[in-house]
Amino acid sequence: MSSPTIGVLALQGDVREHVRTLGRLGADAITVRRPSELVRCDGLVLPGGESTTMAKLARTFELLEPLRERVAAGLPVFGTCAGMILLADRIVDGTSDQETIGGLDVTVRRNAFGRQVDSFETELDFAGLDEPVHAVFIRAPWVEAVGAGVEVLSRVPEGPHLAAGRIVGVRQGPLMATSFHPELGGGDRIHALFVAAVRRA
Repeated sequence: MSSPTIGVLALQGDVREHVRTLGRLGADAITVRRPSELVRCDGLVLPGGESTTMAKLARTFELLEPLRERVAAGLPVFGTCAGMILLADRIVDGTSDQETIGGLDVTVRRNAFGRQVDSFETELDFAGLDEPVHAVFIRAPWVEAVGAGVEVLSRVPEGPHLAAGRIVGVRQGPLMATSFHPELGGGDRIHALFVAAVRRA
């Protein structure tokens, strides 16, 4: 599959940055707002944004159940920040009515790094990449616990930050998620890992 069709869920959040990055990597990047567009996808990106708003809009647009069905059927999906929350099976500090797509056997703490003013950037080691990546965290979640089948891809490095050692990148089969925004970090290496996984699927 030389040019896979990879959708970006376009209900809310930083959609354009993902579309541009995927296009640079040779994917046919499309925006997804309705089930007929989801059907065309060989892979899907769930962008950063506001997870509760995205889930509510997905239900309003009659996308939530189709998304759950495609994930359960093995669609490769990459979730960033709010997208990680949407993929998680379990959420800590979510709203009382918060829904997720699920499929990723992790427990995620919503807004774990604090408010907007607590946003930060750092360099992270990431499994499968030779050099560290520049990671941008904005009101980001972290992973508190992983199931037996989940691979940890990245952690906050040791240092003065209170979150040192927290899990911020995971993979389980065709699902991958990061707490941070690789589309804002100035590189495309993490997206390239995902596009390669879609091509192999």
